[in-house]
Amino acid sequence: MKERLEALKKAALEELESAGGLQALNELRIKYLGKKGPLTEILRGMGALSAEERPVIGQVANEVRSAIEGILARKTETLEQQATDSRLAGETIDVTLPGRKSPEGTIHPISKVIQDIEDIFLGMGYKVAEGPEVEQDYYNFEALNLPKNHPARDMQDSFYITEDILLRTHTSPVQVRTMERMKGEVPLKVICPGKVYRRDEDDATHSHQFTQIEGLVVDKGIRMSDLKGTLLQFAREMFGPDVNVRLRPSFFPFTEPSVEVDISCYQCGGAGCRMCKQSGWIEILGAGMVHPRVLEMGGYDPSVYSGFAFGMGPDRIALLKYGVDDIRHLYTNDLRFLRQFGRI
Repeated sequence: MKERLEALKKAALEELESAGGLQALNELRIKYLGKKGPLTEILRGMGALSAEERPVIGQVANEVRSAIEGILARKTETLEQQATDSRLAGETIDVTLPGRKSPEGTIHPISKVIQDIEDIFLGMGYKVAEGPEVEQDYYNFEALNLPKNHPARDMQDSFYITEDILLRTHTSPVQVRTMERMKGEVPLKVICPGKVYRRDEDDATHSHQFTQIEGLVVDKGIRMSDLKGTLLQFAREMFGPDVNVRLRPSFFPFTEPSVEVDISCYQCGGAGCRMCKQSGWIEILGAGMVHPRVLEMGGYDPSVYSGFAFGMGPDRIALLKYGVDDIRHLYTNDLRFLRQFGRI
């Protein structure tokens, strides 16, 4: 039996050394060490040996098993390393080849206008304030001198979620929330950019969702002349140094007096052209002195403090600034249109 074990060892080591792959190696492992292999068969026959022969043969059998397992482990490691090296060689990347340039996006014209407006007012000492788009009726209307059933609400057909919750129709609620947060402290100078929602029919000049930027200043001694000077500075930085502004009487429930603000046409210099419809002027925003009731509901004593507010649509300014004739172009994500603004 000892001679059989030695012969088995020799045959196994020769076959294992010549194995050419991991699959062949596994087949040889099963052949020699499996339940039906010759080593297992020899060990099963040890019961017929004498008490003196059994430990000797057992020791030889263990040495044979150890030798086979040792070469199996070494050969497996070698073949796995060869497979890894072969795979890495096949996956080599030539880092000297020129790379593929990823397409780069560009800033959206509305986003660019919003950034420009923010930069102008930040330069004048304003801060940027934001608030929720899903708003309470109180902040969207009532705190702005628009109680329930007020007829002026009809100008802002709204998306109501419940009787008291709606999608905000302007960013004015942010002004109210800011006044509450300031708790009567002055000076207060903020602009409030964001999305707003109204039940408008989508056409060349209207959209059910659009952007708005409103501004608010509250302090002692604020006058209409401060409002006009601020808007003149804004208009000249946005549209050019030769632009002028004019104020026309209007009505907004949250300001008194209220005005519509026009700029002189920067394309024709006021002479009259297609852009300004031959009038020489272009309407860009609404404004006015903050209504005393709005100041009071915001926590300010209207006998001590005054303020002005204004609101503009970056979408409309983008149409004017870049000569776009249909607001829907700004929202339909047509790359042929948007690529024109790659260098704005």
